[in-house]
Amino acid sequence: MLGRLTSFLKESRQELQHVNWPTRKETTRMVIVVIGLSLVVAAFLGAVDFAFLYLLGRVVGS
Repeated sequence: MLGRLTSFLKESRQELQHVNWPTRKETTRMVIVVIGLSLVVAAFLGAVDFAFLYLLGRVVGS
């Protein structure tokens, strides 16, 4: 059991050395894109929620 765990950890370390890690600039750019898209989606969902609440208020209120 311990031998299999040791083998797994060694193989995992070898695989991590083959990973092509992004540069700091690429990571920063991707984070900005993710935050920007999250804000756009949040604004869209907020607008849709507001519109549905308004329409529901008009229907129920009449």
